[in-house]
Order: sequence, then C-alpha cells, then structure tokens
Amino acid sequence: MKEAKDVLRIVGMILLGLFVFMVAAPLVMKLAGITYGIITGLIFLAILLIKVAVVLAIGYLILVGIRALLR
Repeated sequence: MKEAKDVLRIVGMILLGLFVFMVAAPLVMKLAGITYGIITGLIFLAILLIKVAVVLAIGYLILVGIRALLR
C-alpha cells in the first residue's frame, strides 16, 4: 500500500507540473515579449543619447576651435 501512495504522489506531482507548465508557459512568453520590447526601447534610447552626446561634443570642439582662431 505504501508503494501505491508513492506512485500516486509521483503521478500527482507530474500532473501538477504539466498543469503549471501549460498555464504558465503562455504567461512567460508574453512576459518575455514585453521584456524584449522594453530592452529594445532602452537600447534605442541609449543609442539616441550617444548620438546627442557626439553632436554636442563636435559642436563644442568647433566652438573652441573658432575661439582659439579669434585670439
């Protein structure tokens, strides 16, 4: 009888695991999609910030060069 309880316990765990997997898998995939979108947006913002910094640095160098020529 003890073996039957152990087998039922194992079968119950397997069924519970399958149920959780079937319910949680779509949620995880949706969360992964949202996370992918957030990461893509953050990368886009980082690239935009780098472009702005480069433009400001070039503008500053031009301004300093003009100032040096005028002295």
